[in-house]
Amino acid sequence: MIKIITIEREYGSGAAAIAKAVADHLGWTLWDHAITCEIARRLKCDVQSVEQREERPDPTFYRLVKAFMRGSYEESLQGSASLELLDAEHLALLFEKIVTDIAAKGNSVIIGRGSPWFLRSRRDTLRVFIYAPPDEKIRRIKAQGRKQSEAEDLVASVDRERAAFVKKYYGATWPDRYLYHLMINSEIGDDAVKKMILNEMDLLDGNPELVTRSGPAQHLAR
Repeated sequence: MIKIITIEREYGSGAAAIAKAVADHLGWTLWDHAITCEIARRLKCDVQSVEQREERPDPTFYRLVKAFMRGSYEESLQGSASLELLDAEHLALLFEKIVTDIAAKGNSVIIGRGSPWFLRSRRDTLRVFIYAPPDEKIRRIKAQGRKQSEAEDLVASVDRERAAFVKKYYGATWPDRYLYHLMINSEIGDDAVKKMILNEMDLLDGNPELVTRSGPAQHLAR
């Protein structure tokens, strides 16, 4: 029985809205921004600081600050522990802890944060990857009020940072198609993607031996 759906995504593919629609349909808990809030709660820091670090490798300036704060006067510096805990390496470890805690509760839709990788051996988890052509992603981002140039920059940079984060801290390739049961092009429309996810869930519930087989079903819009 499927109790968890993980949704990994390309930036701008509309995965957040699709995940919410799936969670609302099932009456399950959606874990997206809530994961950021949980990390901030556990580290006793503000949510914005976590958002700036999530799924990004540490920038050069931040690595230099950490190196400085590991010097002779580290123990006397106020706030050094909080800074250290908020680096990308610690966030990578915390993602695994929080995602596995969420999975233990069941009835959850989890967006990103390495969740397909951490839960890859669970037989109660449906793993989905949502992507879209660049023009479609730019269209979606502009619909949120971004300028054309900004949308293009985000499409070009965010997924590159995610791939670098996964490679550096998990030693894995992003996206690894063998992790997913479904890879869906969201250009077909959010409602169609939602229905395909729910249909796949029904299929796996009826055939639980399929859940751990490798290799995705790729659904293309063109």
